[in-house]
Amino acid sequence: MSFERLIASRFLQRDKSNFSRPLVNIATYTIALGVVVMILAVCILRGFQGEISSKVVGFGSHINVRSYGWVNDYDEIPVEMSHGEVEALRQLPGVAHVQAYAYKGGMLKTDDQIQGIIFKGVDADFDSTFFEGNLVRGRLFHLEDSSTCNEVIISSRLSARLGLDTGSRARTYFWMGTTYRARAFRVVGIYKTDLSEFDDHYILGDLRQVQRLNQWDSGEVAGYELLVTDFDRLEQTLGAVKANTRPDLMVTSIREEQPAMFAWLDLLNSNIILILSIMAVVCAASVVSALLIMIFEKTSMIGLLKCLGATNRSVRRIFMLKAAAIVGKGILLGDAIALLLGLVQSHFHIIRLDTESYSMEFVPVELNLVYFAIISVATLLLCLAALLLPSSYIARIQPAKTLRFE
Repeated sequence: MSFERLIASRFLQRDKSNFSRPLVNIATYTIALGVVVMILAVCILRGFQGEISSKVVGFGSHINVRSYGWVNDYDEIPVEMSHGEVEALRQLPGVAHVQAYAYKGGMLKTDDQIQGIIFKGVDADFDSTFFEGNLVRGRLFHLEDSSTCNEVIISSRLSARLGLDTGSRARTYFWMGTTYRARAFRVVGIYKTDLSEFDDHYILGDLRQVQRLNQWDSGEVAGYELLVTDFDRLEQTLGAVKANTRPDLMVTSIREEQPAMFAWLDLLNSNIILILSIMAVVCAASVVSALLIMIFEKTSMIGLLKCLGATNRSVRRIFMLKAAAIVGKGILLGDAIALLLGLVQSHFHIIRLDTESYSMEFVPVELNLVYFAIISVATLLLCLAALLLPSSYIARIQPAKTLRFE
């Protein structure tokens, strides 16, 4: 063990009369609290962003390929792509899944209620993972090759508003120019995502229902939805899809289709930066205060060490090692508390939310050890950097004056 490490490990260890000991404890707990707040802030906000993003993407996709003549979800121009073109998109790096879809606007009617809806038709290639995870009752519709499926799933909002449940007959009317066509679907499942923008309007069923209503051929659809393997590389995958798609087709990303939603989610990053900045300053100020008090209290010891031949660099290293131990202890304590609180919230959902305001029932937490590591290392480096200035005061201490006062 080096000389500096030996001295640093001994002083303030057993002498309970030290004035700086309570301040050291306060600094340790302050750093721990700061780390807890920083980690939970990042995990919660990232969890919130991920939850909202997954719901928005769940109703649509990461990338959409459709006609340039598209106007809205009520009036679409059909697209027909060959099997080879679709397979070429499936083989692109970064593309996880490709599925056809079509929308049709209409109305759901009961004896005393009427509600405008958007019918989303999907085929057998539909990735149902999102809706399976959000089903509250019933099951998904079964698509068969031989006949058009008459089953649909609706949201819990539509279910409560119209008095429909699994097994109910949903009378639906679709406008066709100056007339309309009626369809009687059977509700087999109820889903709930808490995104009112979608839950208030969308029902899901067989793509062939839309094709028959629009008098399209079996190969004609409104477009193709593509899911990507890595959302962080969405723009790169989008570029590859555009390069491998016919020029008469429009290729857009979910960020382009939902700009307000993702601008709001990106705005949350500024909140994360603000919280991290404030707590980092608090942690640095706390450990700097503790170090200054230790230096002032141990002035005579510093003078004695210098008389015995210790250099300013050695004495400074003693106090830096002691301060690093305080910071390290606080960080480890903060990591442990943050991990415990995060696990409790993830498993038991203790903190609930108003679904009308937050579009989810409980506070989401994205526990990622990368966040723990980055915040811990950054806090340690910031605190040590902040200690360089107060530790330079050691060089100004003169042994003759300090020992004379003793």
